[in-house]
Amino acid sequence: QVQLVESGGGLVQAGGSLRLSCTASPLTFIGSTMGWFRHTPGKEREFVAAVSWSGDTTNYTDSVKGRFTISRDNAKNTVYLQMNSLKSEDTAVYYCTADLLNAGSRWYASKWGPGTQVTVSS
Repeated sequence: QVQLVESGGGLVQAGGSLRLSCTASPLTFIGSTMGWFRHTPGKEREFVAAVSWSGDTTNYTDSVKGRFTISRDNAKNTVYLQMNSLKSEDTAVYYCTADLLNAGSRWYASKWGPGTQVTVSS
């Protein structure tokens, strides 16, 4: 059973920080490349970040490099997204995802959480 539960979203002022957390069921989490996508109404869903099972490899979309950090705690079946220096354009619903793969320079995920709203006020 796929189970991904996000937390940590909310309202923050531009320049502020938020940390998103996502706890997954062991069956979903173990061995999986985990990541985050985001979606804003009227825009295409966007890959944000990914972390390998070992945690040694991370990937980010260009717009968040240097500001966001993805990490995972395999003992807790949890993945995190630390978001610093937030901008109004970061406002979106953020989705925790599992079983990510990269194909043709695009990222895909087969398992999705329900999403958590992040709103950055300018």
